[in-house]
Formats: sequence, C-alpha cells, structure tokens
Amino acid sequence: MKLLVTGGAGYIGSVTVEALLSEGHEVTVYDNLENGYREAVVQDAGIVVGDLSDADLLRKSLGGMDAVIHFAAHSKVPESVTMPAKYFRNNLVNSIVLLNAMREEEVPKIVFSSTAAVYGVPSACPIMEDSPTEPINPYGESKLFFEGILEDYHRAYGIGFVSVRYFNAAGATDRLGEDHRPETHLIPIILKAALSGSAEVKIYGTDYNTPDGTCVRDYIHVSDLAAAHILALEPGCQGIFNLGNGTGYSVRQVIDAAREITGMDIKTVESSRRPGDPPILVASSERISRALGWKPRYPELGTIIETAWNWMRAHPEGYGK
Repeated sequence: MKLLVTGGAGYIGSVTVEALLSEGHEVTVYDNLENGYREAVVQDAGIVVGDLSDADLLRKSLGGMDAVIHFAAHSKVPESVTMPAKYFRNNLVNSIVLLNAMREEEVPKIVFSSTAAVYGVPSACPIMEDSPTEPINPYGESKLFFEGILEDYHRAYGIGFVSVRYFNAAGATDRLGEDHRPETHLIPIILKAALSGSAEVKIYGTDYNTPDGTCVRDYIHVSDLAAAHILALEPGCQGIFNLGNGTGYSVRQVIDAAREITGMDIKTVESSRRPGDPPILVASSERISRALGWKPRYPELGTIIETAWNWMRAHPEGYGK
C-alpha cells in the first residue's frame, strides 16, 4: 500500500513507519518536526515537513495514497488542562483539515491514533470499547470529538476509519526509542533518573484508591502498537478498538521493576496529584484480538522496560536534537 503517516517522525509514528517498510509498504511521513525528529524517520521513507493546517500541502502529499495513519497530535494531559485552545486547534481543527484534504484527493481510509483518555475515570476495569466515554481533560475531549467526526464523515462521504484507543506506550526497538522534550512519560523519566544516578522521580499522587495509592496504568510495547495500526489497514476493517495488555501496574511497581532492570537505586519524591489524571486505566483488547488476531508480543513489563533501557543507554542524548 501507499501510505501517508502523519506524525511519523514521533515516537510511535516512527516505529510504525519502520514496521510498515519492513512489510513492503510505500510510506511518506508528514510531520512539522515540532515534537518529532528527522533522525527518527527510516531512510527508505519519504518525508514532507509541514503542518496539518496547510491544506494545500496536505492535498499534494495525499495524491495517490491508499490510506492515512494519523498520529500527529499534542498529547500532554496536564498541558491540555491549562492550554485547551492549543489542543482543540491541533487535535481537532487541524485533523478536520486532514479529513477534508482526504476527501478532495479521494483517499478512502484513515487509521486514527486515539487514546484511553476518552474514558475519563472508568466505572469498571478492564475497560471495554462500549464503556462510557466521559473524558476529564481537553486532550481526551479532543480525541473523542474527532472520533465522532470520523463516524459522520464515514456515513456522509464513505471514508473508512479505524480508531485505535491505547494506553501507555513504552519500550523501544533497536533503532528507535522515546525522546520527548520535555519528557512527560513515566518509564523514560525513571530511566533517565537511573542513567544520571542522581535525579529524583516525582510520584504525582499517593492517595488514589489503588492498592498502593499511586496511579495504575496498562503499559504496552510500542512495537505491539505499531502492529495493531498495520492490522487496522486490512480491507473491511472498521470501527473502534482498545489496545492494551489487560494488566495494570502502579507507579511504584514500575519504579521497582526499573530498579531491578537497571540495577540502580532510583530515588523518588512524593508530590501532589496532577490535574486530569484518572486513578486506573486498564484496557480489554478482546475485540481487536477476535477481529484481527492481534496479540501483544511483548506483554511483560520487565521486557518493555528492558528494551527502553537498552535504547536509552545506546542513545543517552536521544536523537541529539
């Protein structure tokens, strides 16, 4: 297939591009490089440096494409609470620009990288796709609104879509890993502290209604996420799928696992809760398993952390930007 991957220079996007190329697809990355890295784009992929708000450039880039995989988005939950306009402009308005360009260029399908944040504080775990969607932050709201727009565009214009709602991406491949500036994700923050030997890891909230008082999340290896996005390209695949391991780990459990993997005594400091953080997010992936045969290849937390640690030690400055 001939594919445009928006946000393909970012963490999950770049790993997906790498996997797509290994399966023989023709890939063009569309990224403004605000949060992505040209160095993360695999050499055999084309790249267009541009913003989603640029309708003319999008149309030129979409010519002849068979589908779009749409990763490009702002994704920091606390920032979305204090800067909602930024999130609705990029994650919602600019994504509509992309959809309209797809209509004009007659691109028939989009695979949308959504989020578990659409569920807000779940009433039960593991979370199913038909669980109530009540996001508690603008990031989750922006993703949920766009899912509704995808359904409307499918009914009105026939654009096929798959929305993939996933939880905490982590881990690395041999070549590609996680490098955000600033870093906000737990596992790389912990590993950076281990690498420095002196930094402290903040634990945001120790009074949640969880076994040890800290937030519980479902961590999934980035390569498993990439595989699911590729499966979603299959003809006739349509709808919404959760992605997760089905097992949740608390912040303290992740820190303890990282101590074991790295052999480092990682220091911690307790802090107050961050706005917009649900206590528990754990997914059921039964639907995508039944529909597409997807199953995580790297379900163990230790394996996920080990691959991230190996990449970080090999790339202590990240992509060097």
